[in-house]
Amino acid sequence: MAKTNKGVSSLSHHDNNDATVSELKEKLRGLVNIIVEKKSDYNYTIQQTTTDEAIATLQLLKHFNQNSSFSNKLDQFLVPPLFRCPISTQLMTDPVILSTGQTYDRPFIQRWLNEGHRTCPQTQQVLTHTILTPNYLVRDMIAEWCRERGIELPKLVRDTDEVVTNADRDHLNLLLHKLSLSVSDQKEAAKELRKLTKRMPSFRTLFSGDVIPQLLSPLSTRNALIHPDLHEDLITTVLNLSIHDDNKKVFGEDPNVISLLIDALETGTIQTRSNAAAAIFTLSALDSNKHIIGKSGVIKHLLELLDEGNPLAMKDAASAIFNLCVVHENKGRTVRDGAVQVILKKIMDNVLVDELLAILALLSSHPLAVEEIGDLGAVPYLLGIIREAAASERSKENCVAILYTVCYSDRTKWREIREEEKANGTLSNLAKCGTSRAKRKANGILERLNRSIYLTHTA
Repeated sequence: MAKTNKGVSSLSHHDNNDATVSELKEKLRGLVNIIVEKKSDYNYTIQQTTTDEAIATLQLLKHFNQNSSFSNKLDQFLVPPLFRCPISTQLMTDPVILSTGQTYDRPFIQRWLNEGHRTCPQTQQVLTHTILTPNYLVRDMIAEWCRERGIELPKLVRDTDEVVTNADRDHLNLLLHKLSLSVSDQKEAAKELRKLTKRMPSFRTLFSGDVIPQLLSPLSTRNALIHPDLHEDLITTVLNLSIHDDNKKVFGEDPNVISLLIDALETGTIQTRSNAAAAIFTLSALDSNKHIIGKSGVIKHLLELLDEGNPLAMKDAASAIFNLCVVHENKGRTVRDGAVQVILKKIMDNVLVDELLAILALLSSHPLAVEEIGDLGAVPYLLGIIREAAASERSKENCVAILYTVCYSDRTKWREIREEEKANGTLSNLAKCGTSRAKRKANGILERLNRSIYLTHTA
């Protein structure tokens, strides 16, 4: 290793944790002056070292201003090169030796190999095999180096899907920049982002709050002439990103994201609308998001998508509606937006019966929903589903759960339920052969009917 010039290496020996931002700025100013005012006989090695020192100082300033621990960050940027992974440039947690003799951090070189590469990233030599041999010597040296500085060893990363490299970050920044250029550049970048966020779980971790506006900038103008492919790729990217748990809260609490998803439900192609509904579904897995999204007015657009009946989109819309209706306040919104009529129509058309009965069972706890179920003639149809041998246990269970609520809320329906029971023994059969929940509900209805015969005649 080349010997470092004393004037540019003092940062490396600076162990004073009380260093201030002004001291760092002064150091950076001196380094920049050396670089800018270099003489023709300026030694190349010293020039390179000076540049590296300037970059390190700038990085320290950045992290210090972000309220990070200064002493830890100072150590981080002064990690000996031997201890850094050549791919990630970070302190190695699990150093391993490649067949070429080069040492890498296991998760990063494993990802390299998983991507199909069969050469050494540093030397470009073809690998004779892909066996990774633990480098115990370097691992022990890193452990000793950390102990001497009171640094906790980083946790091992076992899942290569969690690995993010500097190259990934640089690539993301390049793609985000392209989103601010011409439409052709935007389309190219959006397609690449869609692909990367689908196949690389690690890439989804790079999208913090300040990245979202850049990602969605082509859509923020609400331009009616936006290219449909660009629209679809960006909305699908949001869907892919929403799968990552840490993104759910960030996206759900960003009004711009929800607004653009609603806009996609209104104006997008059927694929874009379907993916927007799927994004609502994944974001609403978080309970706090259920409240936020429910208040946004998105439910009526999901119902419209369900009502239109496109097979591609109905299931995504139904899944999103179900998730949102787990929260009581969203049940009222969904019922008021006309859900009961839309859902019953689909069920009677034998469309998504299992899924839609599950939603209707949730909604049946709302008084207005019970009233509509009765008015729309759903009771005989629900009893008919229970009688069907081909109906799933889940469907029968939800049917009897809905009927249980109707029976306890609307006495005018007792007569037709009792007549059905006399004719076919539908509820008695379910009470014997149904799921445990179905048996409870069926027995509850039968007991109610048996205790209240005289009320039925006066209803």
